[in-house]
Amino acid sequence: MPDTMVREAPRGASGTPDVDAIVIGAGLAGMYQLHLLRDRLGLKVQVLEQGGGVGGTWYWNRYPGARCDSESHSYCFSFSREIYTEWEWTERYPGQPEIMRYMNWVADRLDLKRDIRFDTRVTACTYDAAANLWRVTTEAGETLTATYLVTAVGCLSTANVPKIPGLESFEGRWYHTGQWPHKGVDFSGARVGQIGTGSTGIQAVPVIAEQAKHLTVFQRTANYSVPARNAPLDEPFKAWVKQNYEAVRETMLSTPNGHPFRIEDRSCWEVTEEERRKLYEAAWEKGGLQFRATFRDLLVDRKANDTAADFLKAKIREIVQDPATAARLADIDHPYAAKRPPIDTNYFEAFNRDNVSLVDVRANPIERITPKGIRLRDGTEHELDIIVFATGFDAMTGPLLRLNITGRDGLTLAEAWEAGPRSYLGLQVAGFPNMFTITGPGSPSVLCNMPIAIEQHAEWIADCIGHLRRNGIARMEPRPEAVERWVEHVNEAANATLLPQAGHSWYLGANVPGKPRVFMPYAGGMARYREICADIAARGYEGFVLEEAAAAA
Repeated sequence: MPDTMVREAPRGASGTPDVDAIVIGAGLAGMYQLHLLRDRLGLKVQVLEQGGGVGGTWYWNRYPGARCDSESHSYCFSFSREIYTEWEWTERYPGQPEIMRYMNWVADRLDLKRDIRFDTRVTACTYDAAANLWRVTTEAGETLTATYLVTAVGCLSTANVPKIPGLESFEGRWYHTGQWPHKGVDFSGARVGQIGTGSTGIQAVPVIAEQAKHLTVFQRTANYSVPARNAPLDEPFKAWVKQNYEAVRETMLSTPNGHPFRIEDRSCWEVTEEERRKLYEAAWEKGGLQFRATFRDLLVDRKANDTAADFLKAKIREIVQDPATAARLADIDHPYAAKRPPIDTNYFEAFNRDNVSLVDVRANPIERITPKGIRLRDGTEHELDIIVFATGFDAMTGPLLRLNITGRDGLTLAEAWEAGPRSYLGLQVAGFPNMFTITGPGSPSVLCNMPIAIEQHAEWIADCIGHLRRNGIARMEPRPEAVERWVEHVNEAANATLLPQAGHSWYLGANVPGKPRVFMPYAGGMARYREICADIAARGYEGFVLEEAAAAA
């Protein structure tokens, strides 16, 4: 048994929980949190998962072309050298089926599934102050209790289906990329309309185009994209990764975005225009997210960013043969990487196919969906057999609000976040004792390679719960003034970058009508954030109220 094992939880009252901790979600976050709480602390843990298996976002996102945009040797658990080196990835950027195989392998390797209840949707989480318990209700009507509640629901798991009039009248079939049928969709001979050209849409277009009779892409917001240059991994690279596990992990842990490469320590203005163009060309040929690491000032200096943006727009016009289509695709209104920067395989090339057309719905918006297809404001109707909504998610807050969480004194999370999410470190919310949020709003989360962000959060939470139990602390929640300071810091960090300048970004919640416009992730960098969290813990969890059992009774 580990030295850190602690079994008896302090109680504020007579309540005896069914388990020590309930974890909601069985993606990477829920899996690792279960491992830490159960196998390192010795706690009794129950994971509740809505899906029929592990996988989280990858369980649901099975759309054509679904692929990770972090390189495979970084999109995995790195806490264990054995687990890291035992698994072998086949491609530079793993596709959804391979990621699912990996996650099931890890779940079996760590014997996690025996404590995960699948096909279990949580409908409410309510804090019982008298008993110092969380009561979690499922769709089946069952209620489970726990001292600690950990949400591991992911940032991108609540599908955003736009409320377009007439959808219910459509006589064809429609799908959202985040709720894709497990059996797949046959596009053979079909007239397909795809709404959305974010990262998901950019992945889906080339694959759908290969099968559909005709694909019409409805674009509201034009987007940058860099080629992924995906390819099978060769044996020398696989061997290098295993031999350099420590170095790769150290790079990921010490960089702002948690990727296995460093941002070049040079300014855009330190080189000549010709040298700059050559560097961008080399980054374009290498492909992937590393393009944004070409210069250190791309996300803080708008003029520097313009050099990258102009290069990428010129590439679009170079690839796309029809000048009018190229102009619409290159009419991008935000700085490069101020929104999630997509990478692709033949996205712009797909518009050179005879069976693919582009419709600008910013200039000519969708008016309604008809029984036969999509009608635009000018009266044009596109007849369709299938509509694909690649319209993203109610990101970051949506998955948490959907749980119907009620904290102390009847305060709901929806009420607490009415003007936008407010948390301390993205880990806890004032008024919700003993509830922890993995990669919650106010943490680096979606601005980072997710496994790195997840491991840091799950480890901090496990260390914190171990501290509470060893020291007889019954309740923990952030002080309101600490939340205020952190929210201010999150805003300061965002405003020091170009990120808030992308007005239609889901980082701001702008893709969901009526959602408060608040920049949600922490833009100060994962490495800096890790230091802040460690320092706060070292100071006895500064900024948190820690209530001993006697005081809580």
